[in-house]
Amino acid sequence: MDGDEPDPRFTLANERTFLTWLSTSLALCAGGVAMAAVPPHLFVPWVRTTLAVVLVLLSAVAAAFAYPRWRKVQTALRRAQPLPPPRLAPLFGYGVAGVAVLALVLILVG
Repeated sequence: MDGDEPDPRFTLANERTFLTWLSTSLALCAGGVAMAAVPPHLFVPWVRTTLAVVLVLLSAVAAAFAYPRWRKVQTALRRAQPLPPPRLAPLFGYGVAGVAVLALVLILVG
C-alpha cells in the first residue's frame, strides 16, 4: 500500500471493525439457519424461508464487503484522506429491522 504508515491505533481499530463485520456476518448466517430450522407450524413456510434467505444473503454481503471496506479505510488512513462513508450501513440496518418486524408480526399472529 502506498502512503505513510498510520498511527497503529487507527490501523488496529480498522482491523477490529473488519473483524466485527465478519462476526456480524456469522451472526446473520446463524440467524438465517435458525429461522430455516423453525418448525413449520410456527410460521407460514414461505415466510420462514424468505426470512432465512434474507438473513443469509445479508450475511454473504457483509462477509464479501468486509475486506474491500477494510482496504479502502486503510488506504485513506495512509494517504491522510477522509474515510469513505459506510455505504452498506442502511442496507444492514433496514434489512435486519425488516426481518425483525416481520418475525415479530408472525410471532404475535401465531
